[in-house]
Formats: sequence, structure tokens, C-alpha cells
Amino acid sequence: MQIVMIGTGYVGLVSGACFADFGHHVTCVDKDESKIAGLHEGRMPIWEPGLEAIVSHNVKRGRLEFTTELKPAIDTADAIFIAVGTPARHGDGHADLSYVYAAAEEIARALTRPAVIVTKSTVPVGTGDEIARILRANNAPDGTSVASNPEFLREGAAIRDFKIPDRIVVGAEDDRAREVLHEVYRPLFLNKAPILFTGRRTAELIKYAANAFLATKISFINEVADLCEAVGADVQEVARGIGLDNRIGPKFLHAGPGYGGSCFPKDTLALLQTAEAADVPMRIVGSVVAVNDERKVRMAERVREALGGSLQGKKVAVLGLTFKPNTDDMRDAPSLALIAGLQQQGARVAAFDPVGIDHARSLLPGVEFADDSYSVVDGADALVLVTEWDEFRALDLKEVARRMRGNALIDLRNVYEPEEATRVGLTYRGVGRASAAVA
Repeated sequence: MQIVMIGTGYVGLVSGACFADFGHHVTCVDKDESKIAGLHEGRMPIWEPGLEAIVSHNVKRGRLEFTTELKPAIDTADAIFIAVGTPARHGDGHADLSYVYAAAEEIARALTRPAVIVTKSTVPVGTGDEIARILRANNAPDGTSVASNPEFLREGAAIRDFKIPDRIVVGAEDDRAREVLHEVYRPLFLNKAPILFTGRRTAELIKYAANAFLATKISFINEVADLCEAVGADVQEVARGIGLDNRIGPKFLHAGPGYGGSCFPKDTLALLQTAEAADVPMRIVGSVVAVNDERKVRMAERVREALGGSLQGKKVAVLGLTFKPNTDDMRDAPSLALIAGLQQQGARVAAFDPVGIDHARSLLPGVEFADDSYSVVDGADALVLVTEWDEFRALDLKEVARRMRGNALIDLRNVYEPEEATRVGLTYRGVGRASAAVA
């Protein structure tokens, strides 16, 4: 099939490359000339494991193209996916749909034959209705359909998630849209991937509800972690104990510094705005957002307490800046609130991240960026592990202790056991478990 993907950000580029890998012909369109030029030269605008290889392979096979020109791309398109950004608007939390609606207008004016327009971007309930109205108002050809096909891609595992999905959700109001998207995803049927056809508004809500539920699990276990610390329990064992219940499951029950990234923060806010507009209270989701925001700010207090109550003049080393491993995404990363809090209390901060430093530089003024996970701790009074990259899971703690001036290890991901730290002369503080001091 002939597919056009509008937007070459995280969702658009991964989706376009994977569709091409299925054997479809895909043209990715973006107004950013420098991004398209980079893709022509094989430079990826995002860091995602395996993406460069899959893009290169399909470009060579002639199945994947990149352009800034929309009209030539959609002349023969069967399906046109809108995968542009929908960031949270400053001030009110509403999803900014200006890019989505601008793309719809441009599509309507360029179409010469009916096509199926598909929102891949995460959009609030009713967005597809507005896109249909825009298409009609701009004289799109009769028979043009609008569908919703939300993405469920985890950064760092996006290609696997696309090719071996838990489910495919398609929201459509007519047979033509359902038939076209059935054919688009037919290669996945060999893997018996479940495909759920719903109404368009239902599909739009599924994505927000899924992310809000996962965010709820994270905030829940983080509050349980605080209780564990207060009563002398171990949150990791509590999480395992409840996660073995198949009604609950073990995923997203890892206590830490709070959630971040491109989805959970903006999607929970957008869901709350949708509920407010419908005059439906969503007190649980509202509490989840508040708990998470407060938690990220409070992480600096953990460091201050570990250093005896004052950060003034202390050097704090931070390992991991991105919101999770295997991505360079810094959006709403817990490290941002942590480092701001440390600096406000007079600490000097050094940091290292395997791939996120380039994005972090403009977001973290005054931070000293190191070249590796050992030089960052030179002369540090405390080491804070924020993002659980694989290369941080087996550090030589004896070497870490030797390089540090102080001896505080604040492990916000519970990567290490307290005994491992105390054995080499470090004091240990994790999340939701007993702290350990050097004997």
C-alpha cells in the first residue's frame, strides 16, 4: 500500500520505518528541511535502538522516502497518517492541536482523490470529528475518511512494540477506513496481533485511559515506598508480593523518583482537561498528577538529608539524565527537578548520561557534564543514581568510593543492594527500603 506519514518525530519516524519494513511504500513528510536533509544523509533525529538500521535498509530497498513536499506524496496515497506533535499547552495543560489541524487543512487542499486520514498523534476525544469538519470545509474529495489509530510505543523498545504489539486499536466510522487499516496492518496478523475496531472517539480515549492507568500504578507504588520507609518494610518485596497477583501484574510497580517522558505527563493533564470540559470529575488522575509532581521536587531533599542537612558547597554527582534508559528524551525527566533543587540549595552538580547529554545541555545550565560514569564522581560528596541505564548496573563501587570525597550513595532506582555499598565504605539510601550506613 501507499502510505504517507506526516511528521518525522518519534512516532512518525518509527511508524513509517516499520510500515516500510512490512513491505508498504512509505513517504515521510516534514516541514523541517534540516531534519529531512539529515535523514537523506542517514542521520536520525532521535535516538532509538535499531532505528537507524531499519531506516537504512528500507531506504536502500526503495520503500522509504523523505520529503518536505506534501502534495506529490499524497497523490497516490491510500492512507495518510498524521503523526505531528501534540504538546501540552503552557498554562492550562490542554493538548496543543494546532499542528494536527494545520496538517488536516494542508491535506484537504492537496488531495485529488479520496484517502483515509489517520490520526497517529495522541489527541483528545473529538479531535477526529474536528478533522472531518476541516476536511469538509476545505473541499476534500467525497469519500475521504477519518480514523484514529493511537500508538502504544515505549521509547527504547519502540520497534519491538510496533512489530509485536499487545494490541492494535483502530477507531473508524465507516467500512472504507476499517478495510484500509485492516490491510495496512495485515502483515502483523501472522503474529496473531489482536486488532480492536471501535468508534473513533472510543479509540481516542483508549490511549489516554491506558497511560493514566499506568501513571496511577507508578504513583501508587511510590506512595507505598514512602510508607515502607516509615514502617521498616521493603517496597521491592511488597511490589513483588502484589505483582504476583495476576489481577495486578508486576509491570509499572518499580518505585523511583516519579514518571516523566513525552506521554504520561502531558496525557494525564490532557485527560483531566477533557474530563473537566465534560463536567466529569477524575479525582484519582488528579491525585496521580499531584503526587508525581511533588515527588520529583522532593528528591533533592533526599540528597540534602543524606548529606547531613545542608547542600551548600557540596558536589553532587548525578548518573542518568533522560527520563528512562535507551532514549535521549529529556521531556519532564525527574533529573530536571532534582538538579534544579540541588542547585537552589547551593550544590555544585556534575552529571553523566550515555546519550542524553546533548539534549540536556540547554536544559541544565551550570551543570558540569562528565565523559563517563567514573569521572563524574571525582571529588563528589554524594552520588545520585537517577536513570537505570544498563552500564550503571554493575559499577565498580570500590572505585566509585575511592574517587569520591564523601561517601553517600542515593540510589533512586534501587539498582544496588545496601550491603554492596556498605561493603566498600559507602552509606546507602534507596527508595522504599531501609537505609544502610557504614558499620
